[in-house]
Amino acid sequence: MSLVSKQAPVFSAEAVSNMEFTKVNLESYRGKWVMLFFYPLDFTFVCPTEITAISDRVGEFKQRGVEVLGVSTDSKFSHLAWEQQPRSEGGLGKIEYPLIADFTKQISSDYGILLPGGMALRATYIIDPEGVVQFELVHDLGIGRNVDEILRSIDALQYTKKHGEVCPAGWTPGKDTIVPDVSRSKEFFKNNN
Repeated sequence: MSLVSKQAPVFSAEAVSNMEFTKVNLESYRGKWVMLFFYPLDFTFVCPTEITAISDRVGEFKQRGVEVLGVSTDSKFSHLAWEQQPRSEGGLGKIEYPLIADFTKQISSDYGILLPGGMALRATYIIDPEGVVQFELVHDLGIGRNVDEILRSIDALQYTKKHGEVCPAGWTPGKDTIVPDVSRSKEFFKNNN
């Protein structure tokens, strides 16, 4: 069942941030946009490509006022060991956002993405400043996320929230939007067909 348009399940959990153990509480991010993503396991194959791609572009998330949080069902000790391993050996190196340890598997369960074997599906959530899930993408373990598409989705969600207009397929900043009104929407269709 989708969480879109519902309050994001809150949690407080241990994490690794700046190569240190810390605690992350989702409630403390209220008032900010959050990109929360789940990945299956540390020391795997697709996961480091995603985690490092997101970390390398964390500045683009920050420019949009978005905080990034990563989660897996591994322990904080496993997260730290993986960050200490060089990227050239399948490790992460220093990551620019917290990696949360869902060792009890409660967070993954609350988000509805816990697999019977005890790991989470690959899932991405964009949560607005009011704590409401605005975007959810859950997919197979074998394919990685597209950071450009996540950023594009954030741009569209923020534009819609600010301007009240809606964004057509493939919309990017600067392109035409649609006024959600039967008569006024025709201007978009006249200009874009």
